[in-house]
Amino acid sequence: MTEAALPAGWPAMSIAQAHAMLTAAGSPAEMETVDIRGIPTRTWKNLPPSIRSIVELSRAHGDAIFMVYEDERVSFETFYRATSAFARDLAAQGVTKGDRVAIIMRNLPEWVVAFYAAASLGAIITPLNAWWTGPELEYGLTDSGTKVAIMDSERYQRMTEHLHNCPDLVRVYVSRSTDEIAHPLVKTVESVIGLPNDYGKLPDQALPVCDIQPDDDATIFYTSGTTGRPKGALATQRGVNSNIMASAVAGARAFLRRGEAPPQPDPSAPQRASLISVPFFHVTGCFAVLNPSLASGAKLVMMHKWDVIRAFELIQREKIQLAGGVPTIAWQLIEHPLRANYDLSSLESVSYGGAPSAPELVRKIKETFPKSAPGNGWGMTETCATVTTHGGEDYANRPDSCGPAVPVSDLEIRDAADGVTVLPPNAVGELWARGPQVVKCYWNKPEATAQTFVDGWVRTGDLARVDEEGFCFIIDRAKDMLIRGGENIYCIEVETVLYDHPAIMDAAVVGIPHRTLGEEPGAVVTLKPGASATEAELRAHVAERLAAFKVPVQVKFWHETLPRNPNGKILKNELKKLFEDEVAKA
Repeated sequence: MTEAALPAGWPAMSIAQAHAMLTAAGSPAEMETVDIRGIPTRTWKNLPPSIRSIVELSRAHGDAIFMVYEDERVSFETFYRATSAFARDLAAQGVTKGDRVAIIMRNLPEWVVAFYAAASLGAIITPLNAWWTGPELEYGLTDSGTKVAIMDSERYQRMTEHLHNCPDLVRVYVSRSTDEIAHPLVKTVESVIGLPNDYGKLPDQALPVCDIQPDDDATIFYTSGTTGRPKGALATQRGVNSNIMASAVAGARAFLRRGEAPPQPDPSAPQRASLISVPFFHVTGCFAVLNPSLASGAKLVMMHKWDVIRAFELIQREKIQLAGGVPTIAWQLIEHPLRANYDLSSLESVSYGGAPSAPELVRKIKETFPKSAPGNGWGMTETCATVTTHGGEDYANRPDSCGPAVPVSDLEIRDAADGVTVLPPNAVGELWARGPQVVKCYWNKPEATAQTFVDGWVRTGDLARVDEEGFCFIIDRAKDMLIRGGENIYCIEVETVLYDHPAIMDAAVVGIPHRTLGEEPGAVVTLKPGASATEAELRAHVAERLAAFKVPVQVKFWHETLPRNPNGKILKNELKKLFEDEVAKA
């Protein structure tokens, strides 16, 4: 979209002016400065103090539908009853404030119930990636010291041979199992709360009493690191809930930039509905979609797995206004040949983050869904999702940006070499961020914590620039990581597995550009003298040890030591050129 396509007189005010109006004293988004771990920090004054408080407030939405999954429909009232019942059962197992409770399942209504039940007790909820292998899940459970795990039957089958290696586990809840389970640790979710359509039959009971403060521990979400082992990012109640205000302010800012007054909340307006197509075990799905939906009384429509035709059916049936997740999904919604067979006129927003996206996607969204405003943002596990937001005319004007920081947050571009020198506008350097949503630490990893979190700032590892008005542009990742359809893949983790193969002498993993997924992993290897291995054999070797999305889609063979600079660092930019022919053909 060009400047000429923007409304006359836009923007009516600067980002700073819009934020000042939205956060002024007496406004819902008013800010105040509080001391967080010894650092004066801007925060949302009117933010609900805990995740538990969101559950209590949500009951006011009564019989409105909160969750839809296949033929299951759960209202806000019946969700509250299920959450209270499950919280009471968790408490009976000895779960108290600070205990770790893991959730390992695909997006299901009971995932949501388990999350908020544990949160209501002040437990530290630890969602693990449902795509992980058994050994990866075992690591997550043992590293976190999980006391209780809640999983679906598919994940239970994957974990049966690993449970005896998790000494802190006292109880495992399993949902949707068609077989009787005799394991002494196992109890079925349904024996406690029944099936989702029957939650309304549960007794009307208050949540168990628990005092939870804004800066108490809330969640551990795992993020892979350059050591190759995932690190648990420990977030606070305030950090998780900060996304609620961030999304509200982002929408209001677009109106002010157009010179229009943001609409006031209308209790009689039709219920908002979102299609959740990203996993709850990622901070985007949990913090930026699930929790704000519960807080605002929005309907959340889940899918067993992503399928674009099923998405079309649900958008039409449930009158969904918000869809997206990662650029992959946005592209599929736009380009599927059967899209015209469905009424998708309810769509008002197609937003995404978590992967590189082409600026042409902005134009395509508006062209395909005229009522819909594209949007994106930037954040990471270490920032509880949202740090920047981008939408409306601002996105059309700067389609290669991820937007400005939300009012409670700051961005700095620093010299990547010293991590101290702050660079001027538009200079490229390493992105640092701070705000109340930055996590406390990496769980039980003090050295990694000290390297990443400094005086309230998080060192992101992203190379970026910030322009004069505060819009952030991600240039590249300083960390050796690629993002495939929203999933982080740390190259060293895959390289370590490749090095375990007896034929491998040298290995490097690089990102291969992909139009819809953003990137896919590709590997370049050198074999030991006299050794042999095929591409299929090496891919199978990785697939046996890591989740499927981490498996290289191609393996190239290099017949000498991989090229390195004088410091011994592999020249990955040179290796990426090996895949350019395939990219050009695609």
